[in-house]
Amino acid sequence: MRITDITTHVVGNPWKNWVFCVVHTDEGLTGLGEGTLNGFGRTVEAAIHELKPLVLGRDPRDVADVALHLWRDVFSDGGQVHGSALAAIELACWDILGKAAGLPLYRLWGGRCHERLRVYANGWYRGEGGRTPEAFAAQAREVVRRGYTALKFDPFGAAWRVVDRREFDLAIDLIAAVREAVGPEVDILIEGHNRFTVSTALQFAERMAPYRPAWFEAPVPPQRVRATVEVARRSPVPVAVGEDYYCREQFAELLSYDAVHIVQLEPQFLGMTAARDVVGMAQAHEAVTAPHSAQGPVCSLACAHLNMASPNFYIHEMFDEFNEPWENRLLTHPLRVVDGAVVPPDRPGLGTELDLDEVRRHPYQVSNYLPLFKSGWEKRTGDPEAGGAG
Repeated sequence: MRITDITTHVVGNPWKNWVFCVVHTDEGLTGLGEGTLNGFGRTVEAAIHELKPLVLGRDPRDVADVALHLWRDVFSDGGQVHGSALAAIELACWDILGKAAGLPLYRLWGGRCHERLRVYANGWYRGEGGRTPEAFAAQAREVVRRGYTALKFDPFGAAWRVVDRREFDLAIDLIAAVREAVGPEVDILIEGHNRFTVSTALQFAERMAPYRPAWFEAPVPPQRVRATVEVARRSPVPVAVGEDYYCREQFAELLSYDAVHIVQLEPQFLGMTAARDVVGMAQAHEAVTAPHSAQGPVCSLACAHLNMASPNFYIHEMFDEFNEPWENRLLTHPLRVVDGAVVPPDRPGLGTELDLDEVRRHPYQVSNYLPLFKSGWEKRTGDPEAGGAG
């Protein structure tokens, strides 16, 4: 079996253009992958096509070899763009391997470690009422009513590095309101989006601690690992990080400090071959994994397969139920939440295909990205200053 072509599809989701690729073979089998990256949809699509010559003619079932050539042979560190393009092609090759073997991906990666995967809701706080304790509380209650036992949110508005006292107090009030709304048995997870200095992050950690968050995610920018380590060692709230890293070596450095024990690897930057290595590295450091799954619906499925085969899995991120309603029509078999949990499909490979008719109904728009440092970003309607996202 040989790779004969790679085609791409960019879908205009209002808050992040989703990038999908299909790997074609001379035996008629195809594989589906995703390479979504906020703000760089067309860039990643171009990178996929620039990498394509490195794998044409190769056997897609030799996935580790395909991934090695996609990373090593360009002799450049293309960061998250490079990682996203690699991951899209590599996941499609895994999908082909699963179809050829007649097995779901999690069976190829070691088999079932869990009966179900507990999920946390994300993206739920985009409704009416604005950034107020009352609005966040009302939406949180609805999430719990739908069966979720954990939910994540960013209470920090458009904050960057430091905040004034009024904004600081509002963020804490939002956390308090959500905790009161959902009760003591539901986990709340606080998203930091790499916003703060070490000192600001630690001030927030101290103030939010009485509300017992399960984690404080990405409190400081990821580039200086020592800053993350300092916060993790001093914070009374567990720190979760890793979604920004795109190679094994970055995780090796992070884990060497034994300070962070919730690892949020991003399979769409790593590729699944490297992602599985990182799961093993985390296991060796007595850490748990909660992969970043905030891209598109193919990413959700891929993470579910990875999590099912990971003995140190902690919790699965779920955006899909809080996206545009047409998302459920993009895939023939999307991931479904039942009683606050998901189970990956038992069909071969990823277990799904793209509906190309639905893809064509939602074209790329340059305004489709998440402007995290602009007021109102949490509504996830794109950047109106870039031409409107619809």
